[in-house]
Amino acid sequence: MAAELQFEHKPKLVLALQDSLLMIARSSRHIIRNRDQLLGTFFQPIMFLVLFVYVFGGAIHTSTGSYINFLLAGIIVQTAAFGSTTTALGVTTDLQKGIMDRFRSLPMFNLAVLTGHVVSDLFRTMISSTVMILVGLAIGFRPHASFTDWLLITGILLLFTLAFSWLSAIMGLIAKSVEGVQWLGFVLVFPLTFASSAFVPTAGMAKGLKIFAENQPITQVVNAVRSLMNGLPVGNTVWLSVVWCLGILAVGIPLSSYMFRKKTTS
Repeated sequence: MAAELQFEHKPKLVLALQDSLLMIARSSRHIIRNRDQLLGTFFQPIMFLVLFVYVFGGAIHTSTGSYINFLLAGIIVQTAAFGSTTTALGVTTDLQKGIMDRFRSLPMFNLAVLTGHVVSDLFRTMISSTVMILVGLAIGFRPHASFTDWLLITGILLLFTLAFSWLSAIMGLIAKSVEGVQWLGFVLVFPLTFASSAFVPTAGMAKGLKIFAENQPITQVVNAVRSLMNGLPVGNTVWLSVVWCLGILAVGIPLSSYMFRKKTTS
């Protein structure tokens, strides 16, 4: 009885935070315990990095000197973008397996489950990014970033991952199956990552493709991270990256929250 009274007198914000932290811990444990997620977190980005460096490195000339210095930012952002689709997979799986119905019977914050999936993606991105930087250093990456630059890089990557994870949550609520999530994620992320400055300079692209590539969020984030890593002038790429991410968050959070409430209370 005393525990129930203590629970009732806690502020709603504190209860929501506690529920969210529990769901964050739940989703984060899945990263460690799920071998498929571990393989995707570690080996897939390394494979992309090594293949692109040794297959295309000799054919592409960039302003950063070595191709690895140009490529690494693109691979990190691509991995964050594709990795954010794990949020969609987690949401769809929870809905399909009836886990949401069990949570609905508990006095918990309604959006804690979404928050748990989204925040765990931040951990996954930081792990994979750290691994890629270490591998990059081993194969020739030589950064010229200061401590402040690295803080900015970390902040941009976290904000970008957060934005795309909330966008991915919408896909998870729309899709009817895990296969549907994978298809939706591919349709959204693949064109944005490959029609960008992630792997090649946009200067050599066809006019229409160049206009699209230079005015979409992934290019701005890649250019900002690349410039900071290589000690180059960032121009307006940092604030454009922040504006794009905040714009996606402004749409993604309320829309996914509304869709989640509607789907779990109907």
